[in-house]
Amino acid sequence: MSFRIRAARMDDLQHLYEMAKLTGGGFTNLPADKNSLTAKLERSERAFTSDTDEHGNDLFVMVLENVEDGTVRGTSQLFTKVGQSWPFYSYRMSTLSQTSKELDRTFSAQMLSLVTDLEGSSEVGGLFLHPNERAGGLGMLLARSRYLFIKEHRSRFGNRLFAELRGVIDEAGGSPFWDGLAGRFFGMGFQEADYFNALHGNQFIADLMPKHPIYTAMLSETARAAIGIPHPNGRAAMRMLENENFSYDGYVDIFDGGPTMIAKTDDVTSIRNAKSATISGFAEKGTKSIISCGQLADYRATYALVSESDGGVTIDQTGADNIGLSIGDTIWHIPR
Repeated sequence: MSFRIRAARMDDLQHLYEMAKLTGGGFTNLPADKNSLTAKLERSERAFTSDTDEHGNDLFVMVLENVEDGTVRGTSQLFTKVGQSWPFYSYRMSTLSQTSKELDRTFSAQMLSLVTDLEGSSEVGGLFLHPNERAGGLGMLLARSRYLFIKEHRSRFGNRLFAELRGVIDEAGGSPFWDGLAGRFFGMGFQEADYFNALHGNQFIADLMPKHPIYTAMLSETARAAIGIPHPNGRAAMRMLENENFSYDGYVDIFDGGPTMIAKTDDVTSIRNAKSATISGFAEKGTKSIISCGQLADYRATYALVSESDGGVTIDQTGADNIGLSIGDTIWHIPR
């Protein structure tokens, strides 16, 4: 089968809703709520149709489409500047060391502090691939095609990128981190709080949570063990982010304690190594690569075989057909 990445449209709503019901919770950027998804698609449509060069508060929603039958089998999102509509909260893990001369001992305590350090950054998020398509590198296509979009529209994005990975969720759909910390102050379960956040934002966290640091030693063992640990389904995503030069710097999600991965935008591997070239011909040989073309709503990406030459690049016919390329067109490309 052949797949391509393209800008999401309003008629993708039902596909996105069906996928949202498969996430299993803890997936704030893809709520199983048609009104919220509609608002996201409307916001994305405004972003894709705006020709501004400014770094503003935009959301770009993209989908993975099966070229043969037009079905949508995955999605991903780009937030250009978080913390504009409401504060963007994270917990930051830090260590406080104190020494007692009388006891001749030094004590180190880990603390979680509620911070808004990531405000103004850009976020890569909302990536979900249909469970039946988790083979053949489609997750990598979904993830890395976003970096080619950023490369093509660099002025719309900040100098720092981050990605929040879903944290540990138990078999009942609960979060050990939430139950051990925030749940004690809110009187609601993780699923309810997470769903409320997806619909209304997380300002209620700031309204009700204590502002002083939380000593992790006061949390349950299961809550402590979940801090900075990705959901089992997110471990591959964490490795992929690490390969892109993202790192875990002690920031965790305020709901499930999942790790936040951070990178300087221009240091992201796929952004730094992306090359622009003109198509000089078609050939069924070369390095398997991710290629992209078009700007904003016309942006498209797919896999293709790419071979570089002095006069440009050749690509395979299937890759060209997937995103409508002809000789003389310009593409961005990165090796898979």
